[in-house]
Amino acid sequence: MSQKLLFIINPHSGKGQIKNHLVDIVDIMVKAHFEVTIYTTQDRADATRKVVEDGAGFDRIVCSGGDGTLDEVMTGLMETDLQIPIGYIPAGSTNDFANSLGISKDMLKSAEAAVGDHLFRCDVGAFNSDTFVYVAAFGMFTEVSYKTSQQLKNIFGHLAYIMEGVKQLHDFTSYNVQVEHDGEVFQDEFIYGMITNSLSVGGFKGMTGNDVKLDDGVFEVSLIKKPKNPIELNEILACLTNMIDDTDLIYSFKTDEVRITSKSKVAWTLDGEFGGEHEEVIIRNLKRKAAIFC
Repeated sequence: MSQKLLFIINPHSGKGQIKNHLVDIVDIMVKAHFEVTIYTTQDRADATRKVVEDGAGFDRIVCSGGDGTLDEVMTGLMETDLQIPIGYIPAGSTNDFANSLGISKDMLKSAEAAVGDHLFRCDVGAFNSDTFVYVAAFGMFTEVSYKTSQQLKNIFGHLAYIMEGVKQLHDFTSYNVQVEHDGEVFQDEFIYGMITNSLSVGGFKGMTGNDVKLDDGVFEVSLIKKPKNPIELNEILACLTNMIDDTDLIYSFKTDEVRITSKSKVAWTLDGEFGGEHEEVIIRNLKRKAAIFC
């Protein structure tokens, strides 16, 4: 007996290559005994709305797009508390989380995995009342992913993020925030902060530290202090370039919950999409909450 599968597609992700493989992907799904319903997203957060409104009527949900599309699907599942396993066919420019899961860049291979039976339960992040899959960040470069045009991403791929990011190098906006985790409290001026559950961020592997596991119930947290002079800036850049944390200018730790507060609103990004401006955020690890075929 066929199971019902909802296939959510962001037709604009990457270079729109999903259009060239759509028939073959659907054929793979049908051959795996799924009755397929296709939905193409029309706007930001549309995947979330679709899952909230119609997700309960399906046995499996597969999405194709960038990590932001996966984030929207996951958000819909968390909002409705639906225990539906999902598949992911990456089609974005970077696809950090897909790379961390070992999901193939070959769409047909990832489609086969999406309708297979190898289920991995991974952690998900709760961000106040919102959800993220692999990264919540604030500060320098966080606007790059959602301010870089889709056309630029399609033409230049990962290089587009770097090109957009270089524009911000001249302006070090810092944020005075208080950080609380595991009974420890500290306050400082930071130019960047990220809470991650991924082997890479922005396409750069090793950014999140060593011994990263996606189902261990803890996040990797990195906070970069504001450099006071060119020497400190070079020290930070050297550590980031060599992926070695041997400076007092970068705070790094693991935790299952962190509270970050500031006196003014701070803009956040969740999985590369704008996550709003907040004076206080509480980020919790929802251990093995998501079920993904990979």
